[in-house]
Amino acid sequence: MSEKFPIIAVTGSSGAGTSTVKTAMEHIFRRAEVSPVVVEGDSFHRYNRMEMKEQIKQFEKEDRNLSHFGPDANLFDKLEELFRSYGASGNGEVRRYLHDEDEAAPYEQEPGTFTPWAPIPDGTDLLFYEGLHGGVVDGDCDVARHVDLLIGVVPVVNLEWIQKIHRDTSDRGYAADVVTDTILRRMYDYVHYITPQFSRTDINFQRVPLVDTSNPFIARDIPTPDESAVVIRFREHGAQDFPYLLQMLHGSYMSRPNSIVVPGGKMGLAMELILAPRIHELVAGAGR
Repeated sequence: MSEKFPIIAVTGSSGAGTSTVKTAMEHIFRRAEVSPVVVEGDSFHRYNRMEMKEQIKQFEKEDRNLSHFGPDANLFDKLEELFRSYGASGNGEVRRYLHDEDEAAPYEQEPGTFTPWAPIPDGTDLLFYEGLHGGVVDGDCDVARHVDLLIGVVPVVNLEWIQKIHRDTSDRGYAADVVTDTILRRMYDYVHYITPQFSRTDINFQRVPLVDTSNPFIARDIPTPDESAVVIRFREHGAQDFPYLLQMLHGSYMSRPNSIVVPGGKMGLAMELILAPRIHELVAGAGR
């Protein structure tokens, strides 16, 4: 951890609600006049899109699984080195993964490729990471130990599967059985490298549907925020002003001494109320 150059990491799989926390963070940074360097977890994948497809085929021939959740498809050591370097000096190397044509056009590259590694510009106040592995630990590689504020954003697993199936079939044109095979292929890595992170987080935001999602593979719709609740768990609950949150978040209640439940539609507001003071404290501690 660093008192001089703080690191904030949001970890959670795609569709889990990380975009909501990213928006909340942007509001907080703007109001606090903080200049962050934003790091996307996809930029630390080991392979570009075409290489990943070929590697999956090769792993299948060897009766092994490969997924973006696990170490074989990611540069965990490179991510840890970035966090270590930034925390010590505010420096490090980053790149971007270009998801689509709109992102790739300014770089005159193909979608599914990476930009070259480049140094972080001078003058940033903190590092903000959003991706799959902000709190990952794998052998001697310990990314989590360098993070000053680790935030987990995770739906219950059936809801996560529903969101993936709908996204990949509707937006990416995959057949439902292909998406199901991908879920199965990733399961080992999900259990061993994704879920353990949520025991290391300072705060977890878990979205829970209030409608029947018992069979996610036949669900017709993704539950809306109004059809959901968000369980927020704090590792150190003594530092949180729960009466204030209960007053500000109408319809919320305490479920455990370290947990508060809020209506799904108030997830963004809850994030800003909870995270803004902590970020102000980190920035103030860094002398900015």
